[in-house]
Amino acid sequence: MRRARFARAVENVGGEAQTVSIREALWFGVRAPETSDEASLSDWRVGGLDHVALLLGVTHLLIVGACTALFQTRVFGISSDNPLIPAALVILCDIVAAALLMNRKRLNLSSHTVVRGLCVYLAIVGVLWTWFGISVQDDQFIYPIAAAPIAMSAGIAMGAVVSIQSPPLIITNMLTSAFAAIMLSQGPLVPVAVEILSLALVAYSIAGSRSFMRAGRRRLNLDAEARKALNFVEEFENSGRGWFWETNAEGTLSYVSQQLADDFRCEAPELLGRQFSDLLSAETSHGKTLGFHLSARFPFSDVVVTAASDEDIHWSLSGNPIFDERGRFLGFRGIGTDLTEQRRSEQEITRLARFDSLTGLPNRAMMRQTLDEALRNASSRQKGCALFLIDLDRFKNVNDTLGHPVGDALLRQVADRLKLAMGDHGQVGRLGGDEFKAVLPGQVDIGLLESLARTMIEQVSRPYSIEGHRVVIGASVGIAIGDPGRCTADSLVRDADLALYAAKDAGRGKHCFYEQAMHTEASDRQVLENDLRQAIDKGELWVAYQPIVRTAGEEISGFEALVRWDHPVRGRISPDKFIPLAEECGLIPRIGTWVLETALEEAARWPDQVRIAVNLSPIQFNDPGIVEIVSNALTRTGVRANRLELEITEGVFLAEGESTDDTFGKLKDLGVRLALDDFGTGYSSLGYLKKAPFDKIKIDQSFVRGAASKTSRNSAIIRAIVTLADSLQMETCAEGVETHDDLHLIRDLGCSHIQGYIFGKPMEGESARALASKTTVVPDGYQSLREPRQRLMRRAMASIDGEVCEVRLRNISAMGALVECSRAVAPGTRVAMDIVGAGPIEGTVRWAQSGKFGVQFNDVFVMSRLAPKKEKLNDVQMLQPWYVGQKAAS
Repeated sequence: MRRARFARAVENVGGEAQTVSIREALWFGVRAPETSDEASLSDWRVGGLDHVALLLGVTHLLIVGACTALFQTRVFGISSDNPLIPAALVILCDIVAAALLMNRKRLNLSSHTVVRGLCVYLAIVGVLWTWFGISVQDDQFIYPIAAAPIAMSAGIAMGAVVSIQSPPLIITNMLTSAFAAIMLSQGPLVPVAVEILSLALVAYSIAGSRSFMRAGRRRLNLDAEARKALNFVEEFENSGRGWFWETNAEGTLSYVSQQLADDFRCEAPELLGRQFSDLLSAETSHGKTLGFHLSARFPFSDVVVTAASDEDIHWSLSGNPIFDERGRFLGFRGIGTDLTEQRRSEQEITRLARFDSLTGLPNRAMMRQTLDEALRNASSRQKGCALFLIDLDRFKNVNDTLGHPVGDALLRQVADRLKLAMGDHGQVGRLGGDEFKAVLPGQVDIGLLESLARTMIEQVSRPYSIEGHRVVIGASVGIAIGDPGRCTADSLVRDADLALYAAKDAGRGKHCFYEQAMHTEASDRQVLENDLRQAIDKGELWVAYQPIVRTAGEEISGFEALVRWDHPVRGRISPDKFIPLAEECGLIPRIGTWVLETALEEAARWPDQVRIAVNLSPIQFNDPGIVEIVSNALTRTGVRANRLELEITEGVFLAEGESTDDTFGKLKDLGVRLALDDFGTGYSSLGYLKKAPFDKIKIDQSFVRGAASKTSRNSAIIRAIVTLADSLQMETCAEGVETHDDLHLIRDLGCSHIQGYIFGKPMEGESARALASKTTVVPDGYQSLREPRQRLMRRAMASIDGEVCEVRLRNISAMGALVECSRAVAPGTRVAMDIVGAGPIEGTVRWAQSGKFGVQFNDVFVMSRLAPKKEKLNDVQMLQPWYVGQKAAS
């Protein structure tokens, strides 16, 4: 087994491994060369065979020549015992063997084949020598002379064979020479000597061969291990994962990988002989330098160092001291790992964890840390801290219309403007999406905060130019001020968030400071949300029905189902308050389904021609199961599909897609009617009317109320909507009709249906059931619309016919007021008044009675002028300038 392993080692290391067999390795002894170069053992071995063949050929040539000279008389004789024939054959065999050996590579002969061929060659030569001896044995005087050259030939051949330690060649040659010597010699000394010499050489060859095999095996194993280790080192260094280094006892480099030299932009030999600690001189995290570790002569690991010439390059070093067998210190040997990319990656990860990748501003986590630090400083320095929450207005439209790349570019420009507006007053960061945050440590000056907020809004609202597009957006700002030591980061963020909601509710593009009432309102909103979740189960919700009348005959066309909430504590809560809340908290699908089913159950009791209209919120409409919900409700109540009219607002088109068109189509397949509610108040895109299969357009009450006024343009808008609906073969319904003047106008403009208080307010199911059975409905309401009035009394100074007197105003509206006056006034009298806190106004007296008259203002009076001012003056101070002016005029 050991020899077999050795043979496999020879196959793995030597050349021509495919032709070297185990048997050849066992019997063809190998004497390893003195140098470990790349030459194959097979080539070296054949070189020895070539040497043997040369010696044999020369020796045989000399012997044949001598024998031919001694037997001149018989050389040219032709007989069966003529020695010329075997001698010539010997020479011919020598020439053939030499030619084959010299051209073995060209003939592609393996070393194993050459060895076997030489054995055959020697056997043939032995037979020819025996023939030669028999041919000359009658010449007795030649025996001693011939035996000496034969023995000399055998000795020279065996000596040459010993140089390559080949037992087969030695044995074959010795036996041949011994047999020839026995045949030619008359005495026993020569054969015996030849046999002893042959046996000695064979024993020496076998022993030497085994010794050389053991030595060769050891050297081959060492060479294989060395090559393997060298391959590992090269692969490790070439992988870029690390490098090796070695120093002598003085700390100078004696070996270093090329990778470290590449970092220093030089060749590896240029670093040899330099102090290792001079190249890497940075301190570690424990305050110990590389020189300290090298001088301590103790193993060390994971020591982080930097290049003395470039601190951006980092390495991790590990090393072990080297001692000889006597304990003398020889230096250090270790490995190094490049940490530069790892450090850069860690820094990038840290940056991404603290800063926004899009805008470069601090992110949510970093801004929270900044706010915490600002509050701690405010507590220690007894200074407040302000927080801005900034939300962009109309940013979603930019993303939806121009795409997210333009939106990202817009956010980057917004970030630059916010940083510029904030300056050194605080830190601006991005929370995510279109939300930004600003922390202003130590800032509590209301005037400064208002100025910064206005500046931010103005800067953000300026137009942007992005990829050839002109983009205009806005911003709303919520501001909260934290008292030192009294607030936390969470409470300050909550307050600023409430202020931001208030700013948005105020019309966007505004800034708003947090007030305690906002928190109270938010808490109340939360309580109201919890109550709303239980309202259905407790039976607090109910459905009211408002009649819809045909304009032509004033008969009942149908009813609109309106949800109402009677709170057990708060009383009746307006739908304008709880419907948006239901949409935000996700209750609207449940409430909407309940209203639909309840309304259809009630409609099943009405005459068959009376329809029921149910509002469908955008959230309900976008529900994939809405068609199934409507279908199940119709099936369960037995109401015909064309009696159900679903009122849909333009909000459903905000998320317009294939599902929207598919839902419209499925609802129409059910046979239900579709009405576009609140037309004109939303986005009012005529494309909706072209694509959606609406049966009716409902004109919003904001266009209907006061449409009969001569100063209103609403009548023109209503006329245009009616004309458009007629062209599209759609019905129209005017909402909010309350006066006879508006009713006459709507009828004249051609609206097909009317809905409003003039025909009835929302009522309970029983009242609606009774009204549905009537043929016609009589309108009941004011003749004309009365303007909103301020019922609080206001004092004023009036100039009537050049006389100044004090009056009192009641029921003040935008067009006139009731005036209490001590003097008599005739209708048509012109009056100039200065209302306390509201300013001057002129008008004409329309009617007069004892102690009072009605005045109609010449110009529309702005009711907001009656709002109380922050700085109030007494009546004398406010009236004094006007009174002096009137006196001077009179």
